[in-house]
Amino acid sequence: MTCNRFRFSLAVTTFVTLTAIIPPAPARALQLYSLGARTGSNAVADHVDSLPTVASSGGAAASDSSVSTPATKLLFSPSGEKGSGLSGKVFARFVMPEDWIALASLPGASVASASVQSTSGPNAETVFTMRSFGQKVRQWLNGYRLGYWPEEKGRVRSEAYKNPDGFIEVTPDNEDTRVSEHFRLRDFVSHDQKDIWPKYVVLREPLLDKLELVIEDLNDHGVNAEGLRIRSGFRTPAHNFSVRGEGSARDSRHQFGDAADVYIDQEGNGKMSDLNGDGKVSFADVKMILDAVERVEARYPELVGGTGLYAYSGRSGPFAHIDVRGTRARWVRGVYKGRSRRVVRSHKTTTKVSKVLVAVSNTH
Repeated sequence: MTCNRFRFSLAVTTFVTLTAIIPPAPARALQLYSLGARTGSNAVADHVDSLPTVASSGGAAASDSSVSTPATKLLFSPSGEKGSGLSGKVFARFVMPEDWIALASLPGASVASASVQSTSGPNAETVFTMRSFGQKVRQWLNGYRLGYWPEEKGRVRSEAYKNPDGFIEVTPDNEDTRVSEHFRLRDFVSHDQKDIWPKYVVLREPLLDKLELVIEDLNDHGVNAEGLRIRSGFRTPAHNFSVRGEGSARDSRHQFGDAADVYIDQEGNGKMSDLNGDGKVSFADVKMILDAVERVEARYPELVGGTGLYAYSGRSGPFAHIDVRGTRARWVRGVYKGRSRRVVRSHKTTTKVSKVLVAVSNTH
């Protein structure tokens, strides 16, 4: 009996000693290990956040299936001659700290540190290391109010509504950084807390890619879309809640960094332009953006998402909502029906506009 007690006591002492000597594995290392078999939590449907890259030789873009290892699926492919993505016009990458080493090991990568890093050249590419979602404390991150995402409230409708992986830190020094050919980081900042710095943004590269492709398509069809502007990009859940009376949905895609409200300002006056040349700005003009989205999604189904048309607005006139949620959705708001001048606001009905039936939805 005495021998057994001695052996038990010795085993406990050894275990306690080893526990004190050997430090636990860092949380980041455990997180990195778990990344090997998943895509980002803000991935939509079955599409990874990484974008295929247009080859510098002008060849076709690589597909997601051409990436052989799960780890590299989380990252961009090496950049092409101009930029990344299907458009070749995306100049930013948003990665988690634990992904930095894998990014630096990719062929052709030019990465020097785990901070914002730009490559040289006329189309400089910038890598942003995001703050982890786990650093958010209740509604706040570093003094900036974010609010609560649907998953934090137990409202996960699908994988597309899970919490974002992390946040891009925006400061007065980096807000003017180009993230694609036509857009800068500041274009996507939430409209609240104007005097609070740093700010934090959720932004996904596929949205940038789709917006660039829409601009390209409109230009190819004779519509000058160089003045496409972001009316509303990322929206913090706190800000989204405050503007819900203005038509924002409770689980708006703007909270997930894959949606933007846009208009085309050809005159530089901050308002939607007369795109079809009929002498007035109307729903017919904003519908031309929908036509471009339809063509882009038909060509690149991996960028499928929602498009909403808004025929009335206070400051910018008609505008379109574009997102890359991974499933097709269409809706309209504020369309007048005939001579009755009755405004269509229903979330469940459909209305015939320009001989095209589009379902009304509240998933903006």
